[in-house]
Amino acid sequence: MVAELTHFIDGAHVKGTSGRFADVYNPATGEVQARVPLAGQDEMDAAVASAKAAQPGWAATNPQRRARVIMEFVRLLHRDMDKLATALSREHGKTVPDARGDVVRGLEVAEFCIGAPHLLKGEFNEGAGPGIDLYSIRQPVGVAAGITPFNFPAMIPMWKFCPAIACGNAFILKPSERDPSVPLMLAELMIEAGLPKGVLNVVNGDKGAVDAILDHKDIGAVGFVGSTPIAQYVYGRGTASGKRVQCFGGAKNHLIVMPDADMDQVVDALAGAGYGAAGERCMAISVAVPVGEETADRLIEKLAPRVESMKIAPYTDGDDADFGPLVTAEAKKRVLGLIDRGVEEGAKLVVDGRGFKMQGYENGFFVGGCLFDNVTPDMDIYKTEIFGPVLSTVRADSYETALKLATDNEYGNGVAIYTRDGDTARDFVSRVEVGMVGVNVPIPVPLAYYTFGGWKKSAFGDLNQYGPDAFRFYTRTKTVTSRWPSGVKEGAEFHFPS
Repeated sequence: MVAELTHFIDGAHVKGTSGRFADVYNPATGEVQARVPLAGQDEMDAAVASAKAAQPGWAATNPQRRARVIMEFVRLLHRDMDKLATALSREHGKTVPDARGDVVRGLEVAEFCIGAPHLLKGEFNEGAGPGIDLYSIRQPVGVAAGITPFNFPAMIPMWKFCPAIACGNAFILKPSERDPSVPLMLAELMIEAGLPKGVLNVVNGDKGAVDAILDHKDIGAVGFVGSTPIAQYVYGRGTASGKRVQCFGGAKNHLIVMPDADMDQVVDALAGAGYGAAGERCMAISVAVPVGEETADRLIEKLAPRVESMKIAPYTDGDDADFGPLVTAEAKKRVLGLIDRGVEEGAKLVVDGRGFKMQGYENGFFVGGCLFDNVTPDMDIYKTEIFGPVLSTVRADSYETALKLATDNEYGNGVAIYTRDGDTARDFVSRVEVGMVGVNVPIPVPLAYYTFGGWKKSAFGDLNQYGPDAFRFYTRTKTVTSRWPSGVKEGAEFHFPS
């Protein structure tokens, strides 16, 4: 039976009224398992009206009480972890352990937001002038919105709405229409945690809903995560309408393998970071850069059998699968096309997973692990974010060549280096022009009390996601200059005060 999903507006599930729907698939079987409504302007207006009405009362709630709601939300996430992970896996296709990680990395940001009372403190200077006190306060922007991608349907929504709500804003979440169930479940948990109705609304939709967010006069801030072309579009249209906007786009993350690296650690790192979640991660390692021919030969010799032996299975097959299917048939078609293109361009396909079929799941969106060698920077498979279980190996003749390769790439999301040499690692960290760097760490996603953000075409806007930057993004600074007259009349001043 095909379920019909809803929006979540003013604290309740609301049926779609636009008459437009999108299919939600089970990626393992290829079958439609639900239909999600695609919002029109009326539905977006209703959500924003609900948020606008609820926001002043929520902002007037003191930060400590707001933090208690987040604290209870964290408790409920722990309670429903397995339920959330299973629902996530069923729509996205990633394994259940990977789905639990998706939830936990969002939960960690929620935990950080419990510290909102401290993070929202302003500054104060007594006696900044004769009888004058000067201080600043941080106030919410009002109604904020988040447009989030399919690949982390729990984590990234929480990266957006948890700090926004902790700051006293109301929030409109527009999740991916490919896997919308978990965002709706998160909204239910926030209400159960004590959040007033209307403070968090979930509106499902496609480009029409995105444009309605970007053009709506009552939305003051917008956060986005997705592909670079759409990030540029959202940033341009949102800022043109006077909004505060932060957008995070695509990536092409490199892992530099120095000759002195522990090759067993490198292979483990590339296996997990390159093929986990079928490569559908913005921080996936998609390019291995061994330095020197001997290093490259050793890497391929060890990595190829590892890729060939990976277990690919649907989430229902237990917790020992390495990765599952891609999210849609279109995603599978795109990935297979890029693999074909790599072969045409002359790259050596050491491990070919294009023919992978799983008995009983022949209609699923599975692609086996693929490993390319002898990839060059002019090839499409190097320049394009594949977003599939495909790793390209680009051989570098020196450390400087490897460093330049990562630095010159148009994306600047994440990068890693594997080495035993502290001088090399320190030099790399200092010189590479990438926003998040790992030293013997393959996926350098910072912990919740730092901040997440890339450089160059991976990010648009001045502030990063979560951490202290999120509290800056979702608040406006108001600076107050205050003097209480002591009864002495000084007369008018016509020169600029100093």
